[in-house]
Amino acid sequence: MADKIKNAKIVFVVGGPGSGKGTQCEKIVAKYGYTHLSSGDLLRAEVASGSERGKQLQAIMQKGELVPLDTVLDMIKDAMIAKADVSKGYLIDGYPREVKQGEEFEKKIGAPALLLYIDAKGETMVKRLMKRGETSGRADDNEETIKKRLDLYYKATEPVIAFYEQRGIVRKINSELPVDEVFAIVEKAIDELK
Repeated sequence: MADKIKNAKIVFVVGGPGSGKGTQCEKIVAKYGYTHLSSGDLLRAEVASGSERGKQLQAIMQKGELVPLDTVLDMIKDAMIAKADVSKGYLIDGYPREVKQGEEFEKKIGAPALLLYIDAKGETMVKRLMKRGETSGRADDNEETIKKRLDLYYKATEPVIAFYEQRGIVRKINSELPVDEVFAIVEKAIDELK
């Protein structure tokens, strides 16, 4: 089964909360026929399914512990194989969070062709998230929590970006621009993959 995804185009998508990463992923899916896989969404879906694996995951998360790396990778791999016949490529969103995760991903699944780094200034992300908080009712969208999440995100992401920059596959995209202008830059990066 894993052969099905051996030569797949894999794009890691990295961006802080409120960077506009989700919006850009939707646009890539619509235009290029890629499959968007978010490790967070996969975990939530697994828990919601009530499967054996879902129950184990729920127990881990309720304790506030991190889900084992192998489990996350297996879920991503299963999801990729499930979509192999219809997918033109894969957007792996919110992963890897650290260099070791990237290395494990490559051992088990394959190497990314591109890392899209969707980046906005810290204060822009805070503003966007505060705005989202007004409409989403998400309890974690308050300024103090947001700043903590951003700090954690930057600490975790910097080594990952540096690791892939050495390979020359990082495209840093300034997401301060209007959405369509950001997407024009994203399109250029993806068109170069052919």
